[in-house]
Amino acid sequence: MTATHPTRLTPQQRLSRGLAYSAVGPVDLTRGLVGLGVDSAQAGVSSLRRRYRDRRLAADLQSARQAVAAELAAAHEVVAGLPQALHKARRSRHYGRRAWVITGIVVVALGVGALAFAMVRRRSARPNSSPRPPSVDVQQQL
Repeated sequence: MTATHPTRLTPQQRLSRGLAYSAVGPVDLTRGLVGLGVDSAQAGVSSLRRRYRDRRLAADLQSARQAVAAELAAAHEVVAGLPQALHKARRSRHYGRRAWVITGIVVVALGVGALAFAMVRRRSARPNSSPRPPSVDVQQQL
């Protein structure tokens, strides 16, 4: 035994059924007209909401374009003044002993690090020779 559930009618189906059947005509006709009115109102509201969102998105996009244009103009000014700033920085900076001292410290630090790494690696490669006998039997039992 199968239960059949009647499917809900759309407003257009109600209207056409109301016009076709005279017994249930007034009720279906009224429900169909009300349903069509509600559906058209929902469609109108949805359309207004979409248009409002599109307008707001366009306004946001326009403000983003203006912000990007301002940032590009500022970046262009910075790039235009970059050669002068580099020339001024090179002139005012002295590369005397300080650069050689920093380079020497870096070379010494790298050498000490390499030496420490080699010593640790050599120690870890040696087997651990303990004066105590092993605590488990090393002979395999068959």
